[in-house]
Amino acid sequence: MTAPRLGLIAGGGALPLAIAARCEAEGRSLFVIRLTGFADPHLVRYPGADIGMAELGKALAALKSAGCGAVCFAGTVNRPDFKSLKPDLKGATLLPGIIAAATKGDDALLRKILSVFENEGYAVEGADDILGGETLSQGALGAFTPTPDQLDDLRKALHVAEKAGELDIGQGAVVCDGLVLAVEAQEGTDAMLNRVAALPADLRGSPAAPKGALGKAPKPIQDLRVDMPVIGTRTLELAAAAGLAGVGGVAGRLILIDRAALIETADRLGLFVWGETHGE
Repeated sequence: MTAPRLGLIAGGGALPLAIAARCEAEGRSLFVIRLTGFADPHLVRYPGADIGMAELGKALAALKSAGCGAVCFAGTVNRPDFKSLKPDLKGATLLPGIIAAATKGDDALLRKILSVFENEGYAVEGADDILGGETLSQGALGAFTPTPDQLDDLRKALHVAEKAGELDIGQGAVVCDGLVLAVEAQEGTDAMLNRVAALPADLRGSPAAPKGALGKAPKPIQDLRVDMPVIGTRTLELAAAAGLAGVGGVAGRLILIDRAALIETADRLGLFVWGETHGE
């Protein structure tokens, strides 16, 4: 059975590019809604339209005109200043409900936005499903395996990330020698790792003597079709620059952008990438 044409709602980062490339490779018809101010300019090579965050009527009309039967939300989008948005008529009608949901946290906001598209009859597909299950498996991804101390740091980082997720704060944390160095919030993983790199040298590792780990875990309450944690080669490069020994996540719940490139980068940098069984 032929998959329906996919409407990709694209924010920033490499994930929308990976999804578009996979659709192209598999011959799946694609239409990209490039969110203004966020989407990678390289997405212009695919059929699509540039649409603002609050132009929900325009987005829904474009998806209908393109004959899309399913949508996928992918990429980073910063929480907007709602007062500065310029909604179209449909957006203006829906905006009060979206703002009300936003006051309850990011996950409530995402669920509200999802419901808008589901109510219009679109199936919502997760990025991991489109990418063919490109998620972290249990154990080591590349050549390096964490030492017992490094694994303890990773497990604590994942525990901290999960607890932060219960409060709808973020998806990541960094732990070194048992000390929590950082918890991800609205700034995102890259900015958090840059923050760790700026800490005093005695608190963290170094590229010459790495230690500690970044753990990324989904928020317990989030819809994994929309906001499953992601790592790419950039994540590994910043982790190495911050002096970390490795990166890890919950097996099956961390999307990998280009597995082969991740393995090559991890091995080149001497980092472990580890998939932990949930609950360990």
